[in-house]
Order: sequence, then C-alpha cells, then structure tokens
Amino acid sequence: MTTACARGAAVFGCFALVALGLSACESTPPAEVAKPSVATSAENMGGMPALVTAAKREGALRTIALPGDWANYGALINGFEKKYGIKVTDENPLGHSEDEVDALKRRGNRPTAPDVIDVGDTFARKAAAQNLLAPYKVAAYGSIPGNQKDAKARWYNNYGGYISIGCDANRVKPCPATFADLLKPAYRGKVALEGDPPRSATAFAGVYAAALANNGSFGNVQPGLDFFAELARRGNFNPVHSDSAAVEDGRTPVSINWDYINLHYADQLRDKGVHWQVAIPFDGSFAQYFALAVNKNAPHPAAARLWQEYLFSPEGQNLRLRAYARPVLMDAMRQDGTLDNAAAARLPTVEGTPRFPTDAQLEKARKTVSQGWTQAVSG
Repeated sequence: MTTACARGAAVFGCFALVALGLSACESTPPAEVAKPSVATSAENMGGMPALVTAAKREGALRTIALPGDWANYGALINGFEKKYGIKVTDENPLGHSEDEVDALKRRGNRPTAPDVIDVGDTFARKAAAQNLLAPYKVAAYGSIPGNQKDAKARWYNNYGGYISIGCDANRVKPCPATFADLLKPAYRGKVALEGDPPRSATAFAGVYAAALANNGSFGNVQPGLDFFAELARRGNFNPVHSDSAAVEDGRTPVSINWDYINLHYADQLRDKGVHWQVAIPFDGSFAQYFALAVNKNAPHPAAARLWQEYLFSPEGQNLRLRAYARPVLMDAMRQDGTLDNAAAARLPTVEGTPRFPTDAQLEKARKTVSQGWTQAVSG
C-alpha cells in the first residue's frame, strides 16, 4: 500500500518525522480499495493485477447473444479464456439486443444473469435509462471518441461497420448493389434481414440505411419503413432471419447486414462452395457501432470488468479488425503503433466520413420502427 512517505512533497516531512522518532507516516490510512461490484475502474480496485486476481478467483463469465462468427467473438472468447483461465458461458448465441436487455431486467441479481452485454447503442441507452448498467471506465476510456461513449461510463462503443448487401452469386444473378436494386423482380422472395428491427440492432440499422437511400434522414426513418413495406408488397422481402446457417443453405440468398458480418461469411463459406459477394450501397451509407456494458447486478463483477478491459486492449481491438470489424480505438492505435496495419488494409473502402444520429434522433427512430414495423411488412 502507498503511505504518505511516498507522496511527492510529503517525503521530506516524513524523513523529518522519522528523525524525531515519530510514527505519523506509518499511521496514515491506505487509500480505500473498492469491491469489484462497485469498482468504477481497475485503478479503483487497486490496479490491473488486483482486478485480474479477483476475476480469476471468480473463474467464470456469463455472456449472452455472442455468436462465434460475429465480429470475431469466437477468437475473443478463446483468447480471454486462455489468457486468464476464466470460463466463458454464452447464452442464446443467436439472440438480439432486446433479448440482452430483457435478460438483465428479468434475471435481476440471480446467478444466471448475464455479466455483460453487447448491444446496439440505441439499446445501450435504453438499458442505461432503466438503471441496469454499472459505471466502469476501461483504461482506454479517454481514447474512445466522445460521441461513442456514455459520459457516465455506463456503456461505450467497441466496434462497428457499415450496412452492406450480401448475395449468393451462385443463386442470384446479378447481385444487387443498392437499395434501389432490391426492388427489382429478380429478387422476389430473396431479401432478408438479420432479425426483426424492433429487437435487433442490426435489422434496425438496415431500416435506417433504407431510409437514407429513400430521401429520409437521421431525423426521419419513416421512408425506411415505407421501403420495406414496398419490398413486402412486391414479394421481395424474405422474413427468414439471416445467419450463417441460412446463408450457407440458401434460405437467405440476399442479406442486409453489417459489412464485417457479410465479409466474414464470404471467407467462412468459400470452401463450402458458397460464392458470397458483398456491396456497401452508395445510396444508403449507414455506419454504426456496438456498445459494451457491465450488468449492475453482474454475478461475476470482476470478470465482467476484466472482459471489458480485454476487448478494449490492443489484442482485443486487433482481433476485431482481423474479422473486418472497425475498432473504435482504430485512430488511437494507428497513432501509438499498436494497430494491425495488414488487417486494416483489408477493410473495404468507403467514401466520406461516417456520420451518426444524435441521441434524440436515435430514440425517435427506435420508437417509429418499434411501432410501425409489423404493419409495414404484414400489410
């Protein structure tokens, strides 16, 4: 523990007291160390070694809705387990953001509650407003751009990408490249989303991108709902939720998803004979990041906080990058020399600087989509 004798200008005074035979230095109380469940930083717990020790003592981490082929979670979970000897259990790997928030609310402080969540930032804001998240500043918190984190450190974005259109070129000719293309008769029954927009942050982003492609704006997502209503009216909308299995067996031959997911499918399924092409539509360019957060009632609070530190470390961020996901710390890592430049060079080129909706615009869009989606696609 640090005593007053080690505190800069106080050193001389301590020596003087020792010379006088006094023990004031030894009696100075040590700085209070927080329990993992209330720690707001690793430093608050006594430093990273103390956090690691506490997390190893817990020995487990409960996650939810983290498929191994999503933004390299398979490699991230393996890396975390090997590095720290902590067993990771992932519940409902094909779940969506709303499922994660629901699990926090339903489980409360039960031992089966998720320790951490990974959700679209609209859902992170919702969870924070419902007082479900614990404030915790990762070591890299100061390097995260201001518009990618909560000012109270209840959540922060970790990785992101652009909405793209994936297409099985063996089954679909020609492959669509824009939202306008998706309305063509050639794509009847083929165009799918990753989930339902009221529950899936990815599908919600697909509606937002469609709005931007059809004279909508960050403040007006209704044209996106109208687009999918028209897609359904023409018979082009495919209600099957697109995942790697659905892509592989041809149930979703055209899929609106993040570029890093579609690009991963292209790599993953190439040896299985699937020719998966990926286009980032110029008429509806939409970028978004996904947020990480710690459950306020995490059953493994130290492991939850260590998991956050790992995902924001250069190792964790570069593992994201190797699966085409754009790390939120990419610019900072490029400057400090920790970025995997070879992996960065593989990212698809996107014109312009990404823009993001404001909190108010996101909340308005979320409500509009939640209220109007079912009617839009069911007629």
